[in-house]
Amino acid sequence: MTISRSEDLLVGVIGLALLPLIAWRIVRGIREGRLPLYRSYVSRDDNAAKFNVLLALHALSFALVAFIAADLLLGISG
Repeated sequence: MTISRSEDLLVGVIGLALLPLIAWRIVRGIREGRLPLYRSYVSRDDNAAKFNVLLALHALSFALVAFIAADLLLGISG
């Protein structure tokens, strides 16, 4: 099964559209000191270690989505 260039562009644009949402969560988490986790929140004051891990996971997801979107839109991997 082959993936056409239009499918790469579509998925790349969707990934690019997700980046501001992920960035907004990271910035809001740093400002307010709490990050959403399912139906609850993890607060920096209550559990700093869990908050920092969750913040790092958000940053990692941002980097991965950015890399995947760039790869699909610019055709980096060939």
